[in-house]
Amino acid sequence: MIRVTILVAALVFSASAVLADEPIVGNWKTGEGDTAAIAPCSSGYCVTLKTGKYAGRQIGRMQGKGSIYSGELTDPVDNKTYNGSGTVSGNTVRMQGCVLKVFCKSQTWTKL
Repeated sequence: MIRVTILVAALVFSASAVLADEPIVGNWKTGEGDTAAIAPCSSGYCVTLKTGKYAGRQIGRMQGKGSIYSGELTDPVDNKTYNGSGTVSGNTVRMQGCVLKVFCKSQTWTKL
C-alpha cells in the first residue's frame, strides 16, 4: 500500500514538474508594465494579471510546449477575446492577439 502511494505521488509530482519546466511558466512584465503570471491550469496554461488596474483578471488560456504556444487572449480594457499566440525566446515572450488572422496586435513581455 505504501509503495502504491509513493508511486502515485511520484507520478503526480513528475507531471506537474514537466509543466513547471515549460519556458512560458512564470511572472512576466507586460507592455504596460503590469505583472502577468502564466501558470499551469487544466490541460494548458492560464494567463492572469497580478498587478495594475485589472489585477486578478484571467486574460488568457494557452496550450503548447517549448517555445510555441497558442490559445486565446483577452484585452482587459475592452474585455474582447482574440485568437492568441505566445513565442518564447530566452527571457522574453511575444504575445500576439489577432482577429481573422489579419488584424493583429502584439507585445513583448519580459520574464521577472
